Amino acid sequence: MKVINFSEQNTIINQFIAEMRDVEVQKDRARFRFNLSRVGQMMAYEISKTLDYSQKTIQTPLAKAQASTPDNKLVLSTIFRAGILFHQGFLDVFDRAENAFVSAFRFCRDQKTQEVDVKVEYLASPDLTDKTLILVDPMLATGGSFEMCYRALCTQGTPAHVHFCSVVAAQKGVDHLKRIFADDDRVTLWCAVIDPELNERSYIVPGLGDAGDLAFGEKL
Repeated sequence: MKVINFSEQNTIINQFIAEMRDVEVQKDRARFRFNLSRVGQMMAYEISKTLDYSQKTIQTPLAKAQASTPDNKLVLSTIFRAGILFHQGFLDVFDRAENAFVSAFRFCRDQKTQEVDVKVEYLASPDLTDKTLILVDPMLATGGSFEMCYRALCTQGTPAHVHFCSVVAAQKGVDHLKRIFADDDRVTLWCAVIDPELNERSYIVPGLGDAGDLAFGEKL
């Protein structure tokens, strides 16, 4: 598995992440949503460079023209609820892609909230056989959500290529996915930034807080 960390590059994505982390800028919920979508757009553009292209002939009003366009059959997938806006950024770029949706939630197996597990409740997906799957979720903490949702999606067919995409990832989650897909060159993990640790509740530190709450308001 290949890992791309945009915080190691000079890219405007870093500006969007700086605003999303800033507790003062976070007070503007619309700005947070906008940046979440923009990071999705930027990542989609970078992923587009890795796709398979071929020359096609286009008929203009005046003559024929050649255009190199992608041949991959794309499926964009996200995890409710925080992933919705991130997903929309990808869909703005890959506007012809099919879409898949997974509902998953974290729950604590002990009263101290130190044992966290993930349960998948709902799945809606097209056939994934030989397609390019792009699974997006803003936060990659332990890696459990990505793993469980990927396995659920694979019940709908085996994709030819897989792109996992997160805004903020914890090193623990990155290492978890690297262990699972160690020798799988079909898989790439794209992260806007990778943070060093998780706290006792499995929240990313320094992170940015709860992406779903910052985008849509606090939940009970």
